[in-house]
Amino acid sequence: MVEVNFGRRRPETVVGLRRVAELKEWEGNRIGAAVTWRRVEREGPGAYAQAARTVGSPQIRNAGTIGGNLGTASPAGDGHPFLAAVDASIEVASATGRRLVPWNEFFVGPKRSSLQQGELITAVVLPERLPERHGFGKVGVRNAMVISTVCAVVTRDHDGRTTVALGSVGPTVLRVPAAEEMISAESNPSEADLAEFARLVSEGVRPITDHRSTEQYRRHAAGVLARRLLERCLR
Repeated sequence: MVEVNFGRRRPETVVGLRRVAELKEWEGNRIGAAVTWRRVEREGPGAYAQAARTVGSPQIRNAGTIGGNLGTASPAGDGHPFLAAVDASIEVASATGRRLVPWNEFFVGPKRSSLQQGELITAVVLPERLPERHGFGKVGVRNAMVISTVCAVVTRDHDGRTTVALGSVGPTVLRVPAAEEMISAESNPSEADLAEFARLVSEGVRPITDHRSTEQYRRHAAGVLARRLLERCLR
């Protein structure tokens, strides 16, 4: 809609999905694409609900959906890091059938997805079991109604396995395997371990300088934010 408002797009056809009841269904680990951010805020798992609270204004959360967030495929989408951190998949459908697309195959570039002609995002499918602890955080130029300078989700399971996913610091949402492997091997991370985790996250992101922030600040903020979220998971 932003591109339409600025005259960059003039779609010949618009298809309304609001009355497709199936898209609003939420059953177990399958969340329909038309589920609103307000509902995720109320009913979603930890970090996903935390992310939902930062999406726009209450009016936007009442109307905006997880499918819309995915369809835009913005690297700054606040809902994307949670899906990446837990290795979720995106369900898409067309006249020829349905397919599940892993998150890292769905996002292919800035505002670009692997959605094919004639396909519709129908649901997000989470793993059957989520990590024991997870948290979301966001850095922006103000506290509300802001596009992320950096956003992140960190998960920590009972066996120490840790994941970290970040948005606004690369062409798509991304994970930092080197940081994950290092900290997952530590059952009781020390101050030095936490500092090394932050350093590896800072090194592992791929930010740019734009009108919202500099590459240098995004890199620094990614490490700081990831460390704080990990500390929260360790409490």
